[in-house]
Amino acid sequence: MSGHSKFANIKHKKEKNDAAKGKIFTKIGREIAVAVKEGGGPDPASNSRLRDAIAKAKSNNMPNDNIERSIKKAAGEGSQDNYERITYEGYGPNGTAIIVEALTDNRNRTASNVRSAFTKGKGSIGTSGCVSFMFDKKGQIIIDKEECDMDADELMMQALDAGAEDFSEEEDSFEILTAPDDFSDVRLALEEAGISMASAEVTMIPQTYVTLTSEEDIKNITKTLDLLEDDDDVQEVYHNWEE
Repeated sequence: MSGHSKFANIKHKKEKNDAAKGKIFTKIGREIAVAVKEGGGPDPASNSRLRDAIAKAKSNNMPNDNIERSIKKAAGEGSQDNYERITYEGYGPNGTAIIVEALTDNRNRTASNVRSAFTKGKGSIGTSGCVSFMFDKKGQIIIDKEECDMDADELMMQALDAGAEDFSEEEDSFEILTAPDDFSDVRLALEEAGISMASAEVTMIPQTYVTLTSEEDIKNITKTLDLLEDDDDVQEVYHNWEE
């Protein structure tokens, strides 16, 4: 296992999200709406994408009332929320790779905001595919050791039996990786076994990480990432900067 602590990143991300709960709930609400429309309706029992979106909402402490409202709104007759998925790829300082996933109802607005975030951090947007080959798309489940009663071997067997590809242990957490298509089944199996998950999502994992030593570079990439994460249209930001 590399020294790159995913759990530390998740805790840091959640602390940032806790400071801006309204914004993160808006983003997850949008994700739920798309899951209802694209995944086959408002019943999580028959819509695995919606199940996963609800699990993500709960892991971010989104109240059940908000979740139900988002589902009902998306399923309502004449719902006008039509979001389009767009992915941007580009470079931060010193060749760092950044991928931005957005759900937007206004492509021009989102493109302008994303371009501005890269420019302000002295980075640049590239063409489709320019950095995504440096990442692997995986289902990733992180479990806080303090919240897990199972020992590592028992948890590993549970995960592998459910269809996981890989299991690893860090100082304060366990990481389970799956193929994207197997993620929903593995997450559900762990949930049904009563295993608490600190994070469970399909994500882009860097194959290698870039370390920045210049204060100016660190300031610039932080500016870009903060601007992107503050944008309501931006759902996820992936990068290979070793923070």
